[in-house]
Amino acid sequence: MLRKSADNSKKKKSSRPAVLFSVLAVLLLAFSIAAISKYGSRLTYPRQFEQEVLTASREYGLDPDLVFAVIRTESHFEPKAVSHAGAEGLMQIMPVTAEWIAWRRGYTHEREKVFEPAYNIDMGCYLLSYLLDYYKNDLILAVAAYNAGASSVDGWLEKSEASNGESLDIPYAETKNYVEKVLDSYEKYKLKRG
Repeated sequence: MLRKSADNSKKKKSSRPAVLFSVLAVLLLAFSIAAISKYGSRLTYPRQFEQEVLTASREYGLDPDLVFAVIRTESHFEPKAVSHAGAEGLMQIMPVTAEWIAWRRGYTHEREKVFEPAYNIDMGCYLLSYLLDYYKNDLILAVAAYNAGASSVDGWLEKSEASNGESLDIPYAETKNYVEKVLDSYEKYKLKRG
């Protein structure tokens, strides 16, 4: 009887480190999951060029999360990005659009600056703000026009089958996909804010 009691005492003592190890493992796992959740989303939904985005967003009355969503969709935060169509920089501004923006704002477009984040983000935010104003804050129409051009969106709206009064049936698969990506990213940025 005495021997059994001594054996049980040894088992209790030897199980304490195992229990402690298990508790530490669970805490480490929980901490790792929390860190991956927080920092993993920062990798998937980055906020690079944050100061430039915040400055331009404030100037043009935009939600910075929308600007981040456009940049993520347009260039994946690559300042030197050039599309197959010739759009340039973080917010993928077409050269003719850059000239138009500069003309509207009363200055000469400096083509060599289009790949500078602050310059490109400023131009992109101006355009996005202009389109939101033009389409009376209809986010879908403004984002579609950012991708396909206002003349395309205006043409779609003129066709009765393209508009049901509340939403736009986008006939370009690329633009439809683009709008979905921007809106999805926008929602995710809003959720991950802070």
